[in-house]
Amino acid sequence: MTAMRFVGAAEIERALDYPSLVDALREAFRAGCSLPPRHHHEVEVPGGTPGTLLLMPAWRPGGAMGVKIVTVFPDNGTRGLPAVLGSYMLVDGVTGAPQAILDGRMLTVRRTAAASALAASYLARKDAARLLVVGTGQLAPQLARAHAAVRPIREVRVWGRSRDKAAAVAAELSAAGLAAEAATDLAAAAAWADVVTCATLAREPIVQGAWLRPGAHLDLVGGFTPAMREADDEAVRRASVWVDTREGALHEAGDIVQPMASGVLAAEAVHGDLFTLCRGEAQGRQDEAEITLFKSVGTALEDLAAAELAVARA
Repeated sequence: MTAMRFVGAAEIERALDYPSLVDALREAFRAGCSLPPRHHHEVEVPGGTPGTLLLMPAWRPGGAMGVKIVTVFPDNGTRGLPAVLGSYMLVDGVTGAPQAILDGRMLTVRRTAAASALAASYLARKDAARLLVVGTGQLAPQLARAHAAVRPIREVRVWGRSRDKAAAVAAELSAAGLAAEAATDLAAAAAWADVVTCATLAREPIVQGAWLRPGAHLDLVGGFTPAMREADDEAVRRASVWVDTREGALHEAGDIVQPMASGVLAAEAVHGDLFTLCRGEAQGRQDEAEITLFKSVGTALEDLAAAELAVARA
């Protein structure tokens, strides 16, 4: 049996360039794999905000198998730690022999951003050039780079509750070659943008649908429980709604679950998911004026595809 490898964050970042990773995810959604429901557990933190433990397995019969262990602890920012941490084990699907352990945090942020870019390749206007990033966490710069890999993004604005953090993300993107600046007026920035991508831990809507311009694409990434929400009912009413996976988003995403519970959104009104888009079973954007909304909660299929590509290239 070969020795198990460790693939660190820096190696993953080098190996998973966004054009290649978006293509790998597209092929993975076309092919499919075995995807048991992910385990989702709340972890009490005495005196603090509860954390979350996620266990996400996936495999292709006769092929690769893997499982991700992720923790989400919202108070970590006060400790100088990322809110999301984790690790991924890649396993031989025939023998069960462990092959590699990968840094779960970097794997997660890269595949999450790439999934949003994959959706945007079907749902955002082909000439989308102005991007608003809502949020200043570890996903914010990754989402900007991923969207720029599939659309001709020329200008980026970053909004966050902390102007200093927004300015820091904008400076990082500018250093990477994207013309970016911090935004102070969220409503004006949303009305300006062709693509609005949100990666926050908000429990109340931040983005209002009334702000969105005709032809805009709204990408909602941050919420991963029914209690979390980044956009209001008007955004859902105005948009064609898409999700990464029906099974996940219709049960776990507050941006979908809450409008369904109130009658604003019917399950059958969700146009499709990444499986149907990638397989050509559903058409994405219908016209230049259509507003599209994509909600992701993540799927272990993305982790497996990203881990295989990272190990092959590292």
